[in-house]
Amino acid sequence: MRRHIPSTRALLVFDAVARHHGVGKAAEEMCLTHSAVSQQLRLLETQIGVRLVQRTARGTELTEAGRRYHGQIAGDLLRLQNHTLEAMAQRADGLRLLVGAVPVLAEGWLMPLLPRFMALHPGCSLHLQVFPTHRYMEDMPFDVGVQYDDAVWPGANARRLMGESCVAVCAPHAKGRAAMARGDFSAAPLLQLRTRMGAWEEWFSQAGQARPPDNLVAGHRFDLFSSLVAAVRADLGVGLVPEYFVERELRSGELVLASPHRAPSSRGYSVFVAPGRADDLLAGAFVDWLCAAAAPSLATA
Repeated sequence: MRRHIPSTRALLVFDAVARHHGVGKAAEEMCLTHSAVSQQLRLLETQIGVRLVQRTARGTELTEAGRRYHGQIAGDLLRLQNHTLEAMAQRADGLRLLVGAVPVLAEGWLMPLLPRFMALHPGCSLHLQVFPTHRYMEDMPFDVGVQYDDAVWPGANARRLMGESCVAVCAPHAKGRAAMARGDFSAAPLLQLRTRMGAWEEWFSQAGQARPPDNLVAGHRFDLFSSLVAAVRADLGVGLVPEYFVERELRSGELVLASPHRAPSSRGYSVFVAPGRADDLLAGAFVDWLCAAAAPSLATA
């Protein structure tokens, strides 16, 4: 079956014309003559059967169809470039490990530990990517994944990694800090993570005599723990976060515990090995090292 895919050269020329709003600057970027750029545009329009650019008093502009087409292919060209650079970056000896991790654990726990693994395996090239939390993918593009226990990865071998305890943190100068230390959160502005809207309810249910506000889901909302912690630093409210994620800030005094209560979360983390990589020595070494590093946390979970 014939594939209706234009030449990469023609697409890159069209992309340059669209970005520079004209043929002249596009020709300079591509190191081509003005006529060569125009020829590539004509070839592309002929293959597609749609007018993509038009001459106006202000120069060359995209047609409505051209703007729509450019919006669709621009991201594809960037992905193609990234895939090519990724292939170019692979080591000749093949010692590469592609790890997918949930962002909060990668930033707050895994990243500070990685130099220890790299010291043990100096020949390894490790690529760390986001393991999507709330998106199902049948074929994960990772060798090893670090995710919540309930993550779905068909065919992968899962191994329990560590539990999670959550703490309420606030800025040192936060209004109502003294009241919160006594367990009175009735006037506290609770910051919310969009993907954990029930977290405060779970925390207060374990906090014993703590007095919650009337509405446990009101307050500013954030998509990332890093943004939520930044809001705590700015004294926008009190945040509920995994303890490992704010250990450095608590040690430095940049943040303080709003309450001494540490609540074991219903969520925990596991490490997943991709189907077909169970016998891979490097992946196995990484999983063993990861579980050894997490052993103290697992013992107290």
